[in-house]
Parts: sequence; structure tokens; C-alpha cells
Amino acid sequence: MGLQGLVPSMDCSFQFLKLLHIETRRRLLVLGVVAVTYLLFQWLLLPYENALRSLLPQSQVLDHVTGSSLAIHSSAKSVMVRNPLTVNSSDLIDAPRFGGVERYADNSSLGGEIVHESEPNEEEGFKEIDSVLEEKGIDNAFEHAVDRNVDENSSSGNGVDIVASLALVSISNEENGSNLVKADEASDDFPEPTVLSKDEVSTENTLEENTTEAAKNSEGVKTIFPSSQLILPATASFINQTNVSYLVFNASSSVGSASLESDVVTIKNGSLTMTSPGKKMMKCNMPPKSITSIHEMNLTLVRHHAKPRALRPRWSSVRDQDILAVKSQIQHPPMVKNDRELYAPLFRNVSMFKRSYELMERTLKVYIYKEGNKPIFHQPILKGLYASEGWFMKLMEGHKRFVVKDPRKAHLFYMPFSSRMLEFTLYVRNSHNRTNLRQYLKAYSETIAAKYPYWNRTGGADHFLVACHDWAPYETRHHMERCIKALCNADVTQGFKIGRDVSLPETYVRSARNPLRDLGGKPASERQVLAFYAGNMHGYLRPILLKYWKDKDPDMEIFGPMPPGVASKMNYIEHMKSSKYCICPKGYEVNSPRVVEAIFYECIPVIISDNFVPPFFEVLNWGAFSLILAEKDIPNLKDILLSIPDERYLQMQLAVKKAQKHFLWHPKPLKYDLFHMTLHSIWYNRVFQIKPK
Repeated sequence: MGLQGLVPSMDCSFQFLKLLHIETRRRLLVLGVVAVTYLLFQWLLLPYENALRSLLPQSQVLDHVTGSSLAIHSSAKSVMVRNPLTVNSSDLIDAPRFGGVERYADNSSLGGEIVHESEPNEEEGFKEIDSVLEEKGIDNAFEHAVDRNVDENSSSGNGVDIVASLALVSISNEENGSNLVKADEASDDFPEPTVLSKDEVSTENTLEENTTEAAKNSEGVKTIFPSSQLILPATASFINQTNVSYLVFNASSSVGSASLESDVVTIKNGSLTMTSPGKKMMKCNMPPKSITSIHEMNLTLVRHHAKPRALRPRWSSVRDQDILAVKSQIQHPPMVKNDRELYAPLFRNVSMFKRSYELMERTLKVYIYKEGNKPIFHQPILKGLYASEGWFMKLMEGHKRFVVKDPRKAHLFYMPFSSRMLEFTLYVRNSHNRTNLRQYLKAYSETIAAKYPYWNRTGGADHFLVACHDWAPYETRHHMERCIKALCNADVTQGFKIGRDVSLPETYVRSARNPLRDLGGKPASERQVLAFYAGNMHGYLRPILLKYWKDKDPDMEIFGPMPPGVASKMNYIEHMKSSKYCICPKGYEVNSPRVVEAIFYECIPVIISDNFVPPFFEVLNWGAFSLILAEKDIPNLKDILLSIPDERYLQMQLAVKKAQKHFLWHPKPLKYDLFHMTLHSIWYNRVFQIKPK
């Protein structure tokens, strides 16, 4: 009996274990199916990175900004960002107020300083922002450490010792009522530079097809004085929109050796650079590896207009047909003769420009996305170095002629964000990381792509942005790559695409209430100074300029930083008003507000910045009212200027005065002003992107 009872119990145990194994296998199978399904789902969403981010909680990206304080999650730690920025409420004009009376703050802002660090592949530097004390009529400038140049003496003339302690001042935001508290910060918060050896400088995204390697000169040669050629477009010779005849001047330097102490001036990749033996150099203090000349830029523009590279839209639109219809009219315009409003020598082809402008006024409709929260979106800054993006945003959002409420009627779509406020709001001080800024804009583009069909139709090719901060090329890379970008930092080595993107003038606005303050200068006969420059030593080029010309020649008034103070600031302005040529060397980046300042004060700008695409390059003939010199020609600067005949100088000075109207902001936009020129270049480049079926 005992054995007979034991056998059934063993059978039960065996069956139970078998059931357990089957159940385990089922669970494993189910888990495997779930895992494969999830991985497949991840793979499908990989281009947008949404699903992957959900698996990595330490790299979450903030999707919503409220006020001036927000939580940013990073791989290092979670912090609260309260980036200080000096902004008057008079600088920040909300879009709904545009139609009514503008309100300005009674209290003026104080100066402050913010520290930033760029990624290794970006230029670094300090930037100055000037806040005008409106009540007392006094300008208060302060240094702002960001990724490039500020033009310390640009209109302001003030410089502040960067070793001094910094005053971080709050802003009062009308939308959220948040206030930042004033605090003292030590000077050791300045960014740590990316240190590279002399031969490790690299540039990314070189200009497609047209960027050529500079002439290979032997390196390490002391104080080189190469023979040079100055190429000046003639004022009256125009074959078509991009064929401009040139006058060529040969110049040879008579300047003596400019060696100072142990520093050595060398030619590297066709550019001058100053090195100190035994010292490593920052990337921002090294010249570019490749140089694109103005002639090559012109050829690129011709090629782009002849053979546009934009991808065909995924489906056709009646708005594209509208643009195709006007494109033919622009290419075959009626001849313009003696137009009272337009000075013909300023333009590549004044007839094409006039016809395009007229058709823009008649045809163009723009839809402005409502998505996006203040202060990054819909909140323009109207003073300082980044004012161009703010003025355009304010005027675009209030312009009833071009703006439509129905996106189906739009030819172009505007993404109204401020690259300055993006940096101010999201950048984590001393983080040395700007990835979250780019991810924020990426998430925004994904939002509008998911909500509207227009982005997906063209891949963003009919969308545009206007951004003046130096980081904008990095922030908009990849996810906004097909958009039309109006950028102050128009550097062909940083991904700027000639014929698609627009070079935005960097305007230093000292008064939001009166952006035209101090406009004008002395007549040509009263300008006794041959050349003038004053500014801080940002980047590699400005120290070379001073090395050759500071205190070397009475005709060349080349200075370093001017002392702080109102008197010094006015002295800076008076120098520009009374000089024949105003030198505009690059700082940490290719762009400088001095170019527009020179035009503002009717001084001929001398642009010394390799790879810089001048503003409105697609329509303006810069050779008529400026000189664009290669950086290697600095030793020959005076000889080049003296080689220009008096008659030619008078023609150029007249052209500068005629060009002035195209570089001015007005509270109510005027025909052919800076707002309309910016919008026109965006429109013009879009017109030449459209391909016939």
C-alpha cells in the first residue's frame, strides 16, 4: 500500500514541474515579443529621439519654459537656471501691444555680466552689451562673456575690466512677475577655453563646392609682407545680377617690421596669425583652414540661382505656383532708369531688385506660428547687439500687410524665437554644454511638424528664422537645416548656405525709443582722418591690426579699447563721423556691428573678415560702398587706402549715404528699410529655390 500511494504523488509532482516549465517558457516568449516590439518601435522613432529619451531620464529635455526660472535635467545634475540678463521692459515689446501705444519702463536697467562656454567646435569669446540709462541719457556698457566678439566700442565705447567682480542684475518679467536678485559673482566664472595646438584647428561644414584651400605659404615666417591686390567693383558696370566688373589695384607694403616682444606674425593658410613661441592657442585665436573669396561667393550665388538644390516638396501647393509665376517676372524685369528711391550702383541688378520687391509687396503672405512660450518666443529685445532679431520679430508680428491667420494662404512660415533669449533662459552657467539649447529648438520643430502639415511638405524649406546670436548656427543645425536662416553670424565655414540663407546685418541699437539717434556724419571734404578703429582685442586678427598700425602712422588712428565713460563714447562716435574709412575687423566671429555703424555714420566700411558673407549679399553690390580686404592684406592697409583715387572715394562715400536707408530700423516700417530688406532677401532666396515641375 505504501508504494502504491507514493507513485501517484510522484506523478503529480512531475506534472506540476512540467506545468511550471511551460509557464516559464510562455512568460519568456511574451517578454521576448514585447522586447522585440519595443525595439522595433524605438527604431522607427529613432530620427526624432523621442522614445530613446524616455529610456534615459538623466538626459531629459525641458519642453516647457515658464518665466525666467526653469528646471534643466542633465547627466551631471539637476539645477535651477536663473541666468542673469540686463533687459529693460522697454526692450521687450510683446506682440499684442504693437498695434497700440508702446509702453516703456520708467526705470532703466543696470549693467551685468553673464558667462558662457561654447562647445569645442565653436568659437569662444567675450561679448559686450550696452544698456542705455534712458532717464539720464547716459549709456552704461558692460562686458558679456559669450562665444565671440563684442564690439566693446561699438557706439558705446565703454570697456569694463573683466577681472573685476561682476554685478548680476535681475529682470522683471511682466508675463510671469519673476524677479532675479542682484548678486556679486567672482571673476573666476569665465569660460575655460578650448586649447588646441597650432595645427589642430578644424572647421566644419565648409561651403559646398566653392570653398578652396588658401595658398599654401610656408609657416613660421616672421612678419611677412606679401604683395597684394585690392579688388574693387566698378560702380557703373553691370552685366547681370551677379556679373560685376572689377578694378584691380596693386599694392606693396612700405611698413616696417612690426614685431612686438616675443610674438611672431606668421602666414597660415593664407591668413595672418600672431603666435607666442611655446604657447598653445585657442581655436578662436586661429585663422580658418580654408578661405572663400568674394569672387567665389559670387560664383556660388550664380550656380545656386541657375540650378537650385532644394528638394521637391512631397506634394504640390498652389502657393508654389504663385512663386513660380513671379519668378519669371523677376528674371525678366522691365528696365529701371533713374529711379528716385533706389540708387542703382548699390545693387547687383536694380531692375531685378525693384521688380522682386514690388511682387513681394503684392504677393507674399507669411504665417507666424503661435506655438512657443515667452521669453524665448514672441518676446523681442530691441536694444544692444542682438537687436536685429528683436526688431524684425516685433515688426513682423505687427505687420498686417504680410501676415495671414490662415496658414493655408501662406507662402512662408516664420518661427518667432529669440536666439538671445534662448541662450539667456536655458544655458546652464559653467556647464560647457549647449546641447539643451539645440534640443529645445529640435523639440519645437517636431511640435509644429506634428501639429501642422506644412513642415513635412517641404522639410522646412518654406520656413524661416531670424537669429543674431553667435550660437544660432549651432542651435539650428540638422533639425532646421533646410530652413531659410537669416543669421548675423554669416560664416561659410559654419554652414551658411549662399543663395538660401540670408546675412542679417548686426545693428547696435542704443535706444529702443530712438534707434536713429546720432545718425549721419561729416561731409567728405571735412573727413581728415584716413582710417579709424578702436576696440577690444577679441580673436586673432585685431591684435595683428594693432601690431602693424597702432601708434605707427598719424594718418591711421588705430587704437585698442577706449576708456569707459560717456565722453569716451562720444569720442568714438565723433571719430567715425570724421574718418574716411572705418576699419571693421572680425572678432571671435566673422560678423561685427561696426559694418552697420560705419554706414550709420557715413564712413566707408573696410571689412577685414575672411569667409564673411556681407548682408543682403544676394541683391547688394558691396563693392560700390565698401572695401572687402583679405586678412593677409593688413600690412598693406594704408597703401591700399591711399591707392584709391579721390574721385573713386567720393563715389563710394556718396554710395554709403545712399545705402544708409537700407540699414535703418523704424518703429513703423518704411519702404526699403532694414525690415523690408530682410524680408525681401528671405522672399528672394525662396523664389529662386522653387523648381518648375
